[in-house]
Amino acid sequence: MKPSSIRKYVPFHRRFSIPLKDRQWPDRVIEQAPIWCSVDLRDGNQALAIPMNIEEKLEMFRLLVQVGFKQIEVGFPSASQTEFDFLRRLVEQGEIPDDVQVQILVQAREHLIRRSFEALKGVKRAIVHLYNSTSPLQRKITFSDSSKDDIKAIAVKGAQLVRQLADEAEAEGSEITMEYSPESFNDTEIDYAIEICEAVMDVWKPTVERRMILNLPATVEWTTPNVHADQIEYFCRTVKGREKVWISLHTHNDRGTGVAATELGLLAGADRVEGTLFGNGERTGNLDIVNVALNMNSHGIDTGLDFSNLPHICEVYERCTRMSVHERHPYGGELVFTAFSGSHQDAIKKGLDRRKKSAESDPVWEVPYLTIDPEDLGRTYEAIIRINSQSGKGGVAYIMDTEHGLELPKSMHPEVGKIVNDEADRQQKELNADEIREVFEAHFVNLSKPLSLGEYELFHQTETPGMVRCIAQVVYEGKELQIEGTGNGPISAFVDAIEHQGWKNFRLTDYRSHSVGKGSASNSAAYIQLQDVDNGRLLWGCGIDTSIEIAGLKALVSAFNRLQHKPA
Repeated sequence: MKPSSIRKYVPFHRRFSIPLKDRQWPDRVIEQAPIWCSVDLRDGNQALAIPMNIEEKLEMFRLLVQVGFKQIEVGFPSASQTEFDFLRRLVEQGEIPDDVQVQILVQAREHLIRRSFEALKGVKRAIVHLYNSTSPLQRKITFSDSSKDDIKAIAVKGAQLVRQLADEAEAEGSEITMEYSPESFNDTEIDYAIEICEAVMDVWKPTVERRMILNLPATVEWTTPNVHADQIEYFCRTVKGREKVWISLHTHNDRGTGVAATELGLLAGADRVEGTLFGNGERTGNLDIVNVALNMNSHGIDTGLDFSNLPHICEVYERCTRMSVHERHPYGGELVFTAFSGSHQDAIKKGLDRRKKSAESDPVWEVPYLTIDPEDLGRTYEAIIRINSQSGKGGVAYIMDTEHGLELPKSMHPEVGKIVNDEADRQQKELNADEIREVFEAHFVNLSKPLSLGEYELFHQTETPGMVRCIAQVVYEGKELQIEGTGNGPISAFVDAIEHQGWKNFRLTDYRSHSVGKGSASNSAAYIQLQDVDNGRLLWGCGIDTSIEIAGLKALVSAFNRLQHKPA
């Protein structure tokens, strides 16, 4: 922004100050979940370029019930026939579980209130959410310089009609909870917001046993989350009959701090939270309930919401809303449990390895860079580490282990990692698990040039217990040969045979093996490291075969062949 443009903006504190000098919220911690209310089907829906049709709204409603929401704002039934018809379908077809309250939103205008109650006819349990704008900016522009008394009169008149119609609905068997929002609460003078809320309370007369909801929306984010917390704490401490109301939050995300504002608002004393899945809403969006709830889960707090199949939730959300969950969106994004950095990959692998060994004795989740176990969200470890030219040795090894069952020796990791990273760099792209396996096989597994192994026979030396003799059919630099050697096992006998041919320019420095998969038909993998006697180079080879003995011999041949290719 140009310096000349900045002059048009005024710091928030110059317009409003919160008289709270002994704030308590900074010393508090969140220890329990709030009451959750999804507004996906109203606030989220009205923000869509193509609003959901009735079938899509019904699928979303069912998803929200499945997740565990007990309060769901289903629409603005006085705004359109589609909204009205959707609510009627929920009621008439018995789609609303007995423990779920549907919520509707309505402006403090008589004909809209009456139309809303028509839509609610026959509902078992509902929340009627009444609102009108109260901020100086709204009074000035939207309501043509109306006075505070004029705006309060709108709220009171609307509340009186809601009270009358709610009584009539309850006489017919419905249970109605009433909710009031001073829209744009966060840029309304705090004492005036309290005054207008108390005026509505005087009409609705809540009790400790039958509370009403006071929703305090940050309709537009104007300032930092700590100021929002001050507003909420001051309101909670000042409003009369605090024990008779649920204080509700409804933050938007214009400054990108909707989640922080909500969490601080809960510290400040709020009881309830309105928001949407993945923060879908006007402008930069509403509060993301998935984010806040899983933040709480990661601190050991049971929220009553079930996001254990987050991929399914993302799929339904994206299909119904035609929106997308960003790759970096907290918890739900495709890449949030992915590490490209080598040091991150290495730390994650070590953390997961330790977790496997200690999960039963120490259930506390402790894995570097992962605040939550992806499996708890229906994600899989296969997607945690992905490989590109910036990846490290630990990430490649992790993919080889989890995707392909190949447990590479630790000292082999740098060698394999460099080759895979070089290939990713050459192709200028990320390599998937199968492509990584292909690179590994091309450079390390069952290599056959210049030396290849054919038939191999082993004979036990009766005259020398513990010693064996091998006869091997090989092709070396295009020539078929039969070679023989002795040793204390198949590999040492084959090394001896190579030495008899004058080809041995190495020392065998390491050998590992393991089975790949389960069952009698599974393969075995072997890894052998050789050191070049001339220059000290250390190189690994891998052999894979149904026979563990042949896998070891193939690993030796692979390492030998790699050693023959001198570095440029």
